[in-house]
Amino acid sequence: MNLPDALDQKLTSAFDGKVVRKDLLHRIKKGTNVPTFVLEFLLARFCASDDQAEMDAGMEAVLATLQDNYVRPDEANAAQSKVATKGKHRFIDKVHVRYVEKEKRHWASLENFNSQRIAIGEKFYRDNDRLLEGGIWAEVTLSHNDIEEDDYAFYIEDLRPIQLSRFDFERYAEGRATFTRDEWLDVIMRSVGLEPSKLSHRVKMHFIARLAALVEPNYNYIELGPRGTGKSYFFSEFSPYATLISGGQATKATLFYNNARRKVGLVGYWDTVAFDEVGGIKVRDPDTIQIMKDFMANGRFSRGAEVIADASLSFVGNIDLSVQQVVNSTEYDLFQPLPPELDLAVMDRFAAFIPGWEMPKNSSEFLTSRYGFITDYLAEAFHYQFKHTNRYEEVSKRIRLGKSIEGRDEKGIKKTVCAFLKILHPTGAPTDQEFEEYVAYAAECRRRVKEQMNKRKPDDEFALINLSYFKAAGEEVVVFCPESKDAAATQQPARRRLNQSVEQLGSVVEEKAGAEHAPAVEAEPSADPTALAPVSAGEAHTPTTVELKEQHFSILYGDTGYSYESILGPYLQGAKVVVIEDPYIRLQHQIQNFVRFCETVLKSNTVKKINLITGYDDKTQLAEIAEKMEELKQSLLELDVELEVKLNPNMHDREIRLDNGWIIKIGRGLDFYQKPGSWFEVGATDLSLRKCLETKVDIFRA
Repeated sequence: MNLPDALDQKLTSAFDGKVVRKDLLHRIKKGTNVPTFVLEFLLARFCASDDQAEMDAGMEAVLATLQDNYVRPDEANAAQSKVATKGKHRFIDKVHVRYVEKEKRHWASLENFNSQRIAIGEKFYRDNDRLLEGGIWAEVTLSHNDIEEDDYAFYIEDLRPIQLSRFDFERYAEGRATFTRDEWLDVIMRSVGLEPSKLSHRVKMHFIARLAALVEPNYNYIELGPRGTGKSYFFSEFSPYATLISGGQATKATLFYNNARRKVGLVGYWDTVAFDEVGGIKVRDPDTIQIMKDFMANGRFSRGAEVIADASLSFVGNIDLSVQQVVNSTEYDLFQPLPPELDLAVMDRFAAFIPGWEMPKNSSEFLTSRYGFITDYLAEAFHYQFKHTNRYEEVSKRIRLGKSIEGRDEKGIKKTVCAFLKILHPTGAPTDQEFEEYVAYAAECRRRVKEQMNKRKPDDEFALINLSYFKAAGEEVVVFCPESKDAAATQQPARRRLNQSVEQLGSVVEEKAGAEHAPAVEAEPSADPTALAPVSAGEAHTPTTVELKEQHFSILYGDTGYSYESILGPYLQGAKVVVIEDPYIRLQHQIQNFVRFCETVLKSNTVKKINLITGYDDKTQLAEIAEKMEELKQSLLELDVELEVKLNPNMHDREIRLDNGWIIKIGRGLDFYQKPGSWFEVGATDLSLRKCLETKVDIFRA
């Protein structure tokens, strides 16, 4: 690392014991799936020193702690054996607690320990509500239960959540007062692991906007952009008060209120609930979206009981289209990736649309090696302000907005400014110039929402898009979005459907009269990104194959809707040989997973050979596995598919290679499903209904 610079010295002096060198985090982050706030919890414990020798010793202690206490997913069996042999052991893991109604008791599970029936005392989930709603990271002491009559092998003896036990906001505000606004902005950037000297001022503002939902209650925003820009990082790793869920978990019982248990859902327990891969949200019950609209509007909803909650909702997802192409298109808008369930009423409740396409891709060149706050300390500062401070009246007294700004525009802009004040000015007031900068940014992000709605709506309901504010000197400033400022298709969208004459509509009806079930009016534009490409007359009736794209996504703990067929089925087109490397095809359920995988491959109708390369250890029953594989091999031969199995005791990597050029990497290999509690429950045989363990999936061309 370089010698401490002026900002390092100022930060370590003002916040002694609350900061950590971020390059230490980068050194241990690679190769582990532990969230940043957990790693920095350990770094703060062992590496709170400037002395290089002490720091090196501290790093050894952190690595030893991770080695001894953090269980990798493929080591669950060894971890269970360790507890059984030693009697007890301390782990660092994410703990979930669920109530099993038919047994009338609670059971705990650890994500990487692979046991769904860990006994837990009432005091633990009574003192930590979030154990029941998404789970928390903790230091857990697991003990072995030797009583044979009991139907569980392990119980939780002690549980300590990984987060600060005390936070002094006055001390935090006092320390902030020694920094200028720009210095503090750079401190925040370094605290999230980024080097501010590598970022433009505008990009820094985007990062602050990402944090807004962590400090401002009932703040709803959306960010769409390319993959790999860290959109979901702040909710999965940065704060223990935020939770990241996938679209498949968007049920009213999970999110809002469980009538059966009479318990509030996620919005009652977390400061921020973030929807990852928002384009994939599947809503089976329309009532969920209606409750979401009520909640986004005012933080309350009714589900038999009146429920009030403070959680902010963040929507993050990918946009695969060219932004310039979209803003200049008369048919498409920047909300194109959203599912139809998220209609105009939901969009209108977004306070801001962050332009994710302006964010830099994740790269080591942007990482800082300087000092920043311990992530958990900054998260506590944000949580305190989320719960205890309100800047809305202060903003309302100071802000002056133009006449085009309507009710939801005003509320969204003011809440965005409130968030910027909480993050950058936790107690003091900004200068006029700084305040106007926040208002301009907030108005731009709200304008981006309104422009897209205006393109979608066939009338003038959202036509007042020229949002403006007044400077302290009295000058009115109209705010524009850089990507669409000169795009006529966005600034003056055509109202074609309203302008069609009766004669035109009549001719459409006549032309389609012979077609069964033909619509008589113009249909909504397709959400298919490939539809942007022009189609020539000769291609009009030619069926097209689905264009396959590289994908990188996360499957979260408890997700459903993922089968081998849904993940890799489309990529098998034209493949003749499939090579699968997976070290864990040994146990009964793992071999059953492999049979399901082979069934998926068979459905392609083109694959003629499957090569399996798997591992073994001293406990592996090789003769038993060989017998089962021989049965599978014979059944595949009857369908004209050859199976070849090779054993490699030293392998660790997991990947599926297709001879058509595609590679599929699943972090946990084929074994990413939770074991069913019973073979008579939903999901026992249909993998698309089976709950998953947490893993990452990367699909790319060789």
